[in-house]
Amino acid sequence: FYVAEEVRALLAEMGYTHLDQIIGDTELLEKRALIQHWKARGLDFSKMFFKPDAPHEAVHWTERQKHPIDDVLDRKLIELAKPALEARQPVSIELPIRNVDRST
Repeated sequence: FYVAEEVRALLAEMGYTHLDQIIGDTELLEKRALIQHWKARGLDFSKMFFKPDAPHEAVHWTERQKHPIDDVLDRKLIELAKPALEARQPVSIELPIRNVDRST
């Protein structure tokens, strides 16, 4: 809650009302302070500060992503483990688990 209030106050101070309005606006970064910081010595920030000449287009959430999570192994494991989760009954589950199953 306090972080959100502070962000709102900082945005208002800069003349903005939504975080979306400043996403991608590299001109708002304090370059000199960042570059002079001892931890930043020797780092190249040119790509981070680069602002291409391009038409104004959305810079974030430009298209809805598809995350097919309805048919993942997690759901099957939860269903099979329900007796343990709900009634503290021991269960034994043997299923093949592949790397792609671990990333959901």
